[in-house]
Amino acid sequence: MLKKVVFVDRDGTINQDSADYIKKWSEFNFLPRSIEALRNLTAAGFTIIVITNQSAIPRKLISPAELENIHSKLKAAVRSGGGKISDIFFCPHMPEDGCDCRKPLTGLIIKAQKKYQIELTTSIMVGDSAKDIACARNAGCGHSILVKTGNYQEAASRLTAANLAADYLAADLYAAAEWIMGL
Repeated sequence: MLKKVVFVDRDGTINQDSADYIKKWSEFNFLPRSIEALRNLTAAGFTIIVITNQSAIPRKLISPAELENIHSKLKAAVRSGGGKISDIFFCPHMPEDGCDCRKPLTGLIIKAQKKYQIELTTSIMVGDSAKDIACARNAGCGHSILVKTGNYQEAASRLTAANLAADYLAADLYAAAEWIMGL
């Protein structure tokens, strides 16, 4: 059973988010120090799994093949930087579709948990939105970290309104990784 797992949101956490969605690799811009953060987590023995909502697919802004291309290049770039993303789970649905995989629901984490036999109580979720923090809580993750990159301001307001809080507030993924490695 895997005990050292970090679930990481993609847009706004690893790379710059875009109101127009990330539709091709040329639009994918790593946030500062995110590759180093993933390298450090990998070196410390953590399994990294990306958990991401990707409604650009049903909006017909990106094909599943192009999303796979982006994810393949993301994994290769992280690998060339010394890190490893073990897997990427994504929700290809619209918010109103009623699926169980769109964060803050837990379908993606549960799918990963079943595939890799993950001990959720020792896992950590890192993200930039209230949905990420709520997903971590809903799935029973041991810790959640909100990063100040991406949608932080909106996330902070939504979390306060929902009477939820992350276990740690980090400047970015690198600072989150430092905190995780100190646990």
